[in-house]
Amino acid sequence: MNRYSSYNETQLEELFSNYLIDSWSYSKVTSFARNEKEFEKREIYRERSRRSASSVAGNAYHAALQLFFESLSNGIQAPISELEQIAFLYIDEVHANDWKLQKTIPTVEECKIKATKSASVFLRNFYNELSIYTSDLKTILGVELRCDEWLTINGVDIPLPCHGIIDLVIETKDGKTIIVDHKSKTKFTDEDEIAFTAGKQAITYVKSYESKTGKKVDEVWFIENKEPQNKDGSPQLKRHRIIINEDTEKLYEALLYEPLKRMIEAVSDPDYVYTINDSDNFCEKAELYNFWAKTMIAEVDDFDIPNNKRELISRRQKKIRDASLASINPKVITGFRDNAAAFITYDLSTSNMNNSEKIEHVLRTFGVIVKVAHEIQGYSSNTYLLEVSAGVKIGNVMKYHLDIANALDVSSVRIGTNLMVYGEKSYLYVETPKKRTEILYWNDKYLEGMKIPIGIDNFGRTVVWDMNNHATPHMLICGATGSGKSVSIISTVEYAIKAGIEDIYIFDPKYEFCSYSGKAKVFNEIEDIEEQMRILVDEMQQRAKTGVNKKVLIVFDEFADAVSASKQGAELDIREEVQVGYYAPKKVKGIWGDEVLPPEPKYAMKVTGKMKSLEENLKILLQKGRSLGFRIIAATQRASVNVVTGDAKVNMPVQICFRVPKEIDSKVVLDEPGAESLSGMGDGLMRSPEYTDIVRFQGFYKKK
Repeated sequence: MNRYSSYNETQLEELFSNYLIDSWSYSKVTSFARNEKEFEKREIYRERSRRSASSVAGNAYHAALQLFFESLSNGIQAPISELEQIAFLYIDEVHANDWKLQKTIPTVEECKIKATKSASVFLRNFYNELSIYTSDLKTILGVELRCDEWLTINGVDIPLPCHGIIDLVIETKDGKTIIVDHKSKTKFTDEDEIAFTAGKQAITYVKSYESKTGKKVDEVWFIENKEPQNKDGSPQLKRHRIIINEDTEKLYEALLYEPLKRMIEAVSDPDYVYTINDSDNFCEKAELYNFWAKTMIAEVDDFDIPNNKRELISRRQKKIRDASLASINPKVITGFRDNAAAFITYDLSTSNMNNSEKIEHVLRTFGVIVKVAHEIQGYSSNTYLLEVSAGVKIGNVMKYHLDIANALDVSSVRIGTNLMVYGEKSYLYVETPKKRTEILYWNDKYLEGMKIPIGIDNFGRTVVWDMNNHATPHMLICGATGSGKSVSIISTVEYAIKAGIEDIYIFDPKYEFCSYSGKAKVFNEIEDIEEQMRILVDEMQQRAKTGVNKKVLIVFDEFADAVSASKQGAELDIREEVQVGYYAPKKVKGIWGDEVLPPEPKYAMKVTGKMKSLEENLKILLQKGRSLGFRIIAATQRASVNVVTGDAKVNMPVQICFRVPKEIDSKVVLDEPGAESLSGMGDGLMRSPEYTDIVRFQGFYKKK
């Protein structure tokens, strides 16, 4: 047992403070052994490397196989169409700045097409030769199994945990436990090479799995799927077996330990000098030399360093920077970096152009001539106003939005579907996410009467919801977890209180706004929500008779979940005991002979009416309450057509969408894409009759 596995939290914190990384893996070890500078770039400074279409296709293939084997473990064989859907979805969700453009595929769209075709070939090969996996299969023991284990390698306790994900673990018909690793290839690995190179990877998986489960592993299979079709008609899938026994285990541990030991020693020394391997064909030399030059002159803030490593790497970076600047003129280093960047073709993110120049340049390469006339700095995004040459169609600019994002090194950009008027001129505008440098705090100075501030747009203008405007009575808010939806609701409620609205009701089925029970009437249980909604409808009916028009704000968080959990159908029936007839008269013997008693009434429980459902009452308030002072905010995480229906959007003309996972979600809420490219934390889009076009804004943050 590794002695470090018994450390408590304080001891672990102290241990990790001595290392530049918090875990090791087989891929980190091989990266260090192959090219130390590439390891430093990716693992220590967290400099992201872009991914080729082939690499993305391989990852998409893995994602599809995860679904297949998870379904198979439940006795269901997923059809190839479902696997293709998973693979294509994975490819679609790769951010624009993650794609590596090349001479043969110079646009993001072409990269997606290439990855899609490759993933399809891999999946067809897999389905055609499925028996290589299933012929010996008895039971699936694990799929995409995550391991974070403290391991002992070659008799030495490794002072960092091993992180890894095992593709598949099975039990065969003869009782063997097999670890399976899927590989996508352009050509098969040589049999002689696989025994030594794959042995180190195999033993890493074996030690991790045995530590996690206590089960002994008998073999590791590497199943390679070759994309180019074999002309001789031979199989496209090839299985390499690594036999695990006492002797091979010792051999592979010894082979793994040497580079692992060197890597651990390096990351424990903040002053270690990582060298460049110029013979490494797996990485771009120009990118590495560009990174090397960057470390010579950059500050630690120029890198995406985790907080727990910031102090250690900051000391390292200061020493590197001070030593380089003391011996080399900064202009020489900058010139060298510019020269290196010039060789990184099809990647403008490393060039010394500013963002405006990059936009102009990337569009010009596709024959679209534009000039960036203005750059407007916002809180979470920047807006670039483009003068478009005569004869250039807006659609020609919009179809290159992914290539613009790739050039700017951002995940995506939003291009307006309409022109924007600025300074009495019309411009096409491009919005790009940015690293947030300041927080937009809630402040009552933005409030004017009943115009509730929602946020600030990139031009410094306050975006408002006018509660006195009969054209904007109700508001729909949608956004995924972490997008800023709940924070926006809190800000709006606080402004409403400041505006003098006394009657505020919060329907909170997820218990997020319990702290407002003193400032508003908060209801959490679905039964209480249903009852209060009925009371509000009755109050509205009474107002119609009396003419009262006092403002009432109703906040309904996760209204779709509440509606689906509320009473439906027969549960809404009103049942009462009613008379349904008479019992037959009874004869009894009296003093004067037989007497007939009057018939007794017969009673039974009958449905005498039907209560309105929660959804019906909500619709009544939305439709009729607007002219009687009722204002409703309905919020949901689920941007589906079953939730955000056409009726809902008609009744709630103010629509706000924070970040959502997919483009289709944005289209459901706003009728156009864009919300999938937002950066979260209050970065939102708003459609309202008060504005001619969709407005991008940064929401307010209210300190607790």
